[in-house]
Amino acid sequence: MQSSSNLFPVALISAERRGDLSEDVYRLKPGNSPDGTVELAVTRLGLADEPAVRGVPVILLHGSFSNRRFWFSPKGLGLGAYLTRLGFDVWIPEMRGHGLSQRNQNYRQNRVADYARYDLPAIGAFVREQSGQVPHWIGHSLGGITLAAALGGEYIGEPVVASAAFFGTQVSRTYWPLKFPPVEWSGRFILKRFAQLSGSRLKRGPEDEPIGLALESMRWYGLFGRFGDADKDWWAGLAEVQLPVLAVSAAGDHQDPTWACRKLFDQVGSEHKQFITLGREQGFGDNFGHVEMLVSKSAQTEVWPLVARWLADQQTPLLGGKPDLAAAV
Repeated sequence: MQSSSNLFPVALISAERRGDLSEDVYRLKPGNSPDGTVELAVTRLGLADEPAVRGVPVILLHGSFSNRRFWFSPKGLGLGAYLTRLGFDVWIPEMRGHGLSQRNQNYRQNRVADYARYDLPAIGAFVREQSGQVPHWIGHSLGGITLAAALGGEYIGEPVVASAAFFGTQVSRTYWPLKFPPVEWSGRFILKRFAQLSGSRLKRGPEDEPIGLALESMRWYGLFGRFGDADKDWWAGLAEVQLPVLAVSAAGDHQDPTWACRKLFDQVGSEHKQFITLGREQGFGDNFGHVEMLVSKSAQTEVWPLVARWLADQQTPLLGGKPDLAAAV
């Protein structure tokens, strides 16, 4: 079934009712990258009994080894479902080879650079076309890194981004062994023998990740590495971003620690930005972890309402005080 998009081929591949919510899944075939086999699945959530009621659009980007179910479970739970019930128009893309997005021909070589340069612009354009409004974006972990790369590389901006929120997102943690070229070379030699990293074997999540992502990150963290690709310095580009930005870290997150998340936040040039640390010292009921910051009972009561308030108003401090010191580290 063909959609009404004028941008590129789009098919509605599923339309289901999940309790009080509707779940429509679109398959996008942008044809804008060197690999013409790339197809992206994007799920749109709505109110089943009020299909014509669509509020402000929000795009949720999952992290590594994950898929759309991070945001929306089959039982209708998750931040995506929560925001939908509040009236937001929720869109959940799945990256190449994740969830309902089939593996492309060059899956093994997929990188953040591809997601940022080709996939996010197509997703943003489609959501704006369908909703008639500029969407807000929320990224967790690798989803946030991809969003930062797209903004820093100027692949997306104000035409398709109303604001950006980063949860557990950083690119500054130091991996000292990779600073020694022989170690990095050896690591690359070993990794190139594999096509992907198994999320189940590594106990990291339900999905696999292409080896291209691992090789790309090794370059970032190498001796002369930088957050960018051969063409653009994404880190430097973040200083030019003027969109409203929210950055959230978790006090109990050892994978993406607060100091590193703060460093990315400080690099963003926007005057309208807020930083929050989810921890007991900051007045929260728990020291949240990397996943628990968005997927836990505590997150439902303490974090999800903050997200909704941010989406409704990016100017007012979420926790009082100055916006960029809402929960100082």
